[in-house]
Amino acid sequence: MKKYNLLALAACLWMTTACSDFLELNESGYNSVEYQFSTFDRTKAVATNVYGYLKDGYSEVCSTMIDAATDDAVNAWSTNGIKEFYDGSWNTSAPIGDVWEYYYRAIAAANYFIEHCPTDFPAAKYQEKYEEKLKELKLYPYEIQALRAYFHFELLKRYKNIIIADRQFTLEEVNELQPATFAETVNWIVGECDEAAKFLPVTFKGMTSTDEVGRATKGMALALKARVLLYAASPLNSTDNQAKWLKAAKAAKAVIDLNVYQEKPGEEVINNPNSLDFIFGRWNGVNNSFESANFPIGYEGGNSGVCPSHNLVEAFDMRDGTPFDWNNPEHRNKALEPSERDPRLAQTVLMNGQTFKDKVVESFIGGMNGFPKEGASPTSYYLRKHLKEATDLTTGSATSYQHIWPLFRYAEILLNYAEALLEATKEPDFKGTLDNVQYTVSPREALNMIRTRVDMNAIETTGYDAFKKRLRNERRVELAFEGHRFWDIRRWMTGTSTTRIEGLSITAVKDESGERYTYSYEKKTVQERIWEERMNYYPIQDVELFKNHNLVQNEGWESN
Repeated sequence: MKKYNLLALAACLWMTTACSDFLELNESGYNSVEYQFSTFDRTKAVATNVYGYLKDGYSEVCSTMIDAATDDAVNAWSTNGIKEFYDGSWNTSAPIGDVWEYYYRAIAAANYFIEHCPTDFPAAKYQEKYEEKLKELKLYPYEIQALRAYFHFELLKRYKNIIIADRQFTLEEVNELQPATFAETVNWIVGECDEAAKFLPVTFKGMTSTDEVGRATKGMALALKARVLLYAASPLNSTDNQAKWLKAAKAAKAVIDLNVYQEKPGEEVINNPNSLDFIFGRWNGVNNSFESANFPIGYEGGNSGVCPSHNLVEAFDMRDGTPFDWNNPEHRNKALEPSERDPRLAQTVLMNGQTFKDKVVESFIGGMNGFPKEGASPTSYYLRKHLKEATDLTTGSATSYQHIWPLFRYAEILLNYAEALLEATKEPDFKGTLDNVQYTVSPREALNMIRTRVDMNAIETTGYDAFKKRLRNERRVELAFEGHRFWDIRRWMTGTSTTRIEGLSITAVKDESGERYTYSYEKKTVQERIWEERMNYYPIQDVELFKNHNLVQNEGWESN
């Protein structure tokens, strides 16, 4: 195991999940509190358990990515349960994607640690690395405080009015708790982030001999604060409130002002913890399950899985920075030529004609990876992002690699900053002072920092509405398949515009030599989905409402 993975990967060295309910923690079933917090190493194991509750997005819902429930993708298999998000079967009795109990168990584990973590082990004073371990020990509570705030946000964005669990509760208390308002929870999370950020280091590199960079940092806490405030200012939760947008812009600016993150030209930012773009993520063990689930049908061991939509493919610009236009014959003829498109397209999507694992992808009708093969992509596209191409799924010689899910990246911070400052000022090129804060980077400049990294021309669109459209599109392509699109269409309240999922039907004819194909493309509708405004928030499961009558069901789900 690599040294930087220790804290993030050892997710279940011991279990604190012997809960009578999701907020009440009974530690007697395993070891006493005194034992668990009796040494540096045992205390670290308790902290590590809390890190283990961090989720990645590789198989978030129904063993697939949540992006398959957006207009960015479909799942190749019509039997996959992800369709409950959009086929009208989403309900309150057993709601898809329900994580209410899971995150309250995570919060209970965090509270358990915070309330019992010692400040020192004087008896160990003369042991090896005492000073180093003491330094770590004093940081653990702030790391766990940041994680607890993150777990609350994961609940907040799904369920809106949630219970703030800022301490351990008894079984008698737990089902009488009152939910807080959305605004109260936002303010609480922001306060927790501010408090943790005061003490957390900018980086753990060089701080200890183990160099564990998988731990929560000042940047992580401030990035969480920026994301929370962006959501709070968005149309779903606010109505053109300049003060809220400015709070979000200021919070994102605080991350920028750390001067430790950067969009470095040409740098790989996915599965690269050494990237200057990387802020915080979830380390997974060495495995090939993601590749097995998403390599194209036709490759040994491939199961198709998440298939990008043509909607997403059209969102990527032409190479010169011009927005792609299917109705432009020149664009259409170059639609699937990676050299003619934004370089991020080929890094995100596998298209017909691309080479993958030394084979040319054939997603045309009758091709190695196309219909009528069972499990072939309904859109003609396969997923590329996050996949380790070197993975071998051949029986008897399979290989595996480690994956790192990005929970926070600097690119998102720049996009958050650009969006918040644009909405606060309505000016793409705004620079100046607002509420005693000096903004020296305009929304346009923040956006173009990302495009510079991938060698794309700057966006020069003028006017608030036109620039906002380009900004939202940039967010879509840069953060594709990182779990953001699902929440962006909700906080922007644009779900009604995402119901038609498109793909390409590709036919191929060999030339006279019999060695090359010529292709013809026809855009087709793959799915027509159901959208209702109540879907902007998850329903609270009936069983939770029954246990705690103080909980209030989200609007639109009451009679489900």
